[in-house]
Amino acid sequence: MSTENTEIDKEKDEVTIENTAGEEQAVTEELSVEEQLAKDLASEKDKHLRLFAEFENYKRRTSKERIDLFKTANQEVLLAMLPVLDDFDRALIEIAKSEDETLTKGVELIHEKLKNTLSSKGLELVDVKVGDGFDADFAEAITQIPAPTPKLKGKIVDVLEKGYKLGDKIIRFPKVVIGQ
Repeated sequence: MSTENTEIDKEKDEVTIENTAGEEQAVTEELSVEEQLAKDLASEKDKHLRLFAEFENYKRRTSKERIDLFKTANQEVLLAMLPVLDDFDRALIEIAKSEDETLTKGVELIHEKLKNTLSSKGLELVDVKVGDGFDADFAEAITQIPAPTPKLKGKIVDVLEKGYKLGDKIIRFPKVVIGQ
């Protein structure tokens, strides 16, 4: 019996060792599974944060584009109204030559109302005057003529057509004559 007991004890010891080794492996596997889960969680958090940041950038960009669109949405209508405004300016000059003050006042009132309405929609006059230096970014040169005085060389001699801008964007450049 003692030999049998010894063999059984050996078998028990071997099983125990195997079980102990198996438990140790299970613990090691659990740690690696936990580590893997932690890595996966960190990766998913990173993906989520990147996606969130990308979505925020998208919202900002589309919001900015929408605001820019609203600012320039009236551009076509305002461009169509500019010849009417030019005609009013020419009419005022001719009517001012007449003796009829009532007619002059009436047309001036209508002209001011039109200008104020267009201004309320964002239309602004590009400020270019005779004697200003010519800048191709803000005016369009139609022709050059000999300067009437030496001071007007390279400067604006005459403004043929007014220019307008909508917000910061010039929608019609002023047409000018430059002294040479």
